[in-house]
Amino acid sequence: MRFLDDNFLLTSDTARRLYHEVAAHQPIYDYHTHLSPGDIAKDRVYDNLTDIWLEGDHYKWRAMRACAIDEVYITGNADPYDKFLAWARCVPQTLRNPLYHWTHLELRRYFGIDAILSQDTAKAIWDQANAKLPSMNTWSLFDRMKVALVGTTDDPADDLKHHSAINKSALATKVVPTWRPDTLTKIFDPAIFNAYLEKLGVKGDDLQTLIDRLGQTHQAFHDAGARFSDHGVASLPDVDFTMDDVKAVYKKARSGQAPSRHETGQFVGWLFQFCGRLNADKGWTMQLHLGPIRNLNRKLFREVGPDLGCDSMCDEPQGPGLVRLFGQLSQEGKLPKTVLYNLNPVNNYLFATMLGNFQDNTAGIRSKMQFGSGWWYNDQKEGMVAQLNALSSLGLLSHFVGMLTDSRSMLSYIRHEYFRRILCNLVGTDAENGELPDDFEVLGKLVADVCFNNAKNYFGIELDKKYS
Repeated sequence: MRFLDDNFLLTSDTARRLYHEVAAHQPIYDYHTHLSPGDIAKDRVYDNLTDIWLEGDHYKWRAMRACAIDEVYITGNADPYDKFLAWARCVPQTLRNPLYHWTHLELRRYFGIDAILSQDTAKAIWDQANAKLPSMNTWSLFDRMKVALVGTTDDPADDLKHHSAINKSALATKVVPTWRPDTLTKIFDPAIFNAYLEKLGVKGDDLQTLIDRLGQTHQAFHDAGARFSDHGVASLPDVDFTMDDVKAVYKKARSGQAPSRHETGQFVGWLFQFCGRLNADKGWTMQLHLGPIRNLNRKLFREVGPDLGCDSMCDEPQGPGLVRLFGQLSQEGKLPKTVLYNLNPVNNYLFATMLGNFQDNTAGIRSKMQFGSGWWYNDQKEGMVAQLNALSSLGLLSHFVGMLTDSRSMLSYIRHEYFRRILCNLVGTDAENGELPDDFEVLGKLVADVCFNNAKNYFGIELDKKYS
């Protein structure tokens, strides 16, 4: 077999047929990304390969640091070609890392370049790719990859002007904002917390003013097309609290005093319950990304800033906080549709079984509680297979809402191809082993549903007619 040939990752005849006849033709429903609404609104055209390929890509940045590349070529202000050349020097050292696959899939799918990237081939690839960039504006890339929906990640303080412009445009891809109030979990640092409240437009130390303002922003997002919230923390707190406790903690932080760990847990526990109720009332989906500990390289954080690829998976207990949140909201009849993502694969079976405890038939929604796709360090072959196997064994794969990119890069849509090949290989191999029926119609429906149909039906957002 040739490297990255048409049957890459497909090891059986049934797997190959499922991919080429079914999965490859499905539109993409990318319900969680970090793409820039501003870039989408202006239909950005990228100046060079570095801008579209390395800008904001902390996966590549981590590998470059491991290859002893100076930070000026990673997040610094070095010449774009010099940054690209530094990455090209690293690529041969990434064998067996998913970056090696993603790099060459991106070169092939977007630029038609079959060469292996290295220091020796860098200049030719740079020239060939850059020659094609003028015709690769943002909207044309969405169209080429058949992207039906994009969910961006947005702060409640955002004015949503870019989304307003997108909604008025002729773009066929549906682009919706996602309400992510994560900065409020930083109440343990009053300087950050109070500066954020100023940005959000909250005055005084009365908790009700925050409650009112969050409700207003949630409604504004809803009016702009949002149907998701998103929340990322190391773990959910498992602490008792009353509303008087929460009000006292809020007043303490507003006065500039740092709440204790226990007090922080009380406020954050209340915040998650409050957000869950808002979502349930509007039929939104709550996304919970659990397990990261962030910005661990304090030296680099001080020198450059956050989101540099210096985050790890944590080993904090996840079960008690999930039980508390889901249990309380369920008792109130306010448990929203939920997609739960796990960063530490040790917890795959915990998450898969936890969700089964809180499934219900609300409004006829199948698998209302979803085990999200392999996330971050798990969105590679081994991690995806582990998540799919846990979900299949302990839940219903046939209801799964599928893959997302979680990316800041317009070239990341090959990760949907990567996922689809892995999915087809699992299903096809099981069929050829006699573990699933040799019925292509049945297997093909499963694949098409996981790739696109389930997400379209679960989230219930109206799409352009070409994708509906």
